[in-house]
Amino acid sequence: MARPWQVSQILLVILVALVALTYQARKKTFISVQEVPASETYVIATMQFVTNEFNKKSDDKYSFRIVRVLKVKKLVTDHMEYHLNLEMRRTTCQRLETENCTFQEGELYKQIECFYSVFVVPWFEKYKILNKNCTNG
Repeated sequence: MARPWQVSQILLVILVALVALTYQARKKTFISVQEVPASETYVIATMQFVTNEFNKKSDDKYSFRIVRVLKVKKLVTDHMEYHLNLEMRRTTCQRLETENCTFQEGELYKQIECFYSVFVVPWFEKYKILNKNCTNG
């Protein structure tokens, strides 16, 4: 028969194992991380979402659009995450207009560089910005 201190040691080991397994289950493990082209279908949709969200939340009088894609990474788990590095520039269109927008020049010229981390379930058209950081270019 096990002594009381042996029983308590066994229970402690079981408790530690359960805590470790629970922690591992919550920890995000990526199946795949790869750089992908900006022309990939889901990337295009994600960039459109990001641009629309940026313009909706911006205090600027004019809308912005992407002028250059610097880098796109796709991370896959039970969903996809895109990490986007973009350059965006102010256009001549008012804030939520999107048709025939040329870029501002002269005094109203403004360019920013943005990093976005976006949760994506493209087959359900579900997007959520996890992280955003924009700085003047």
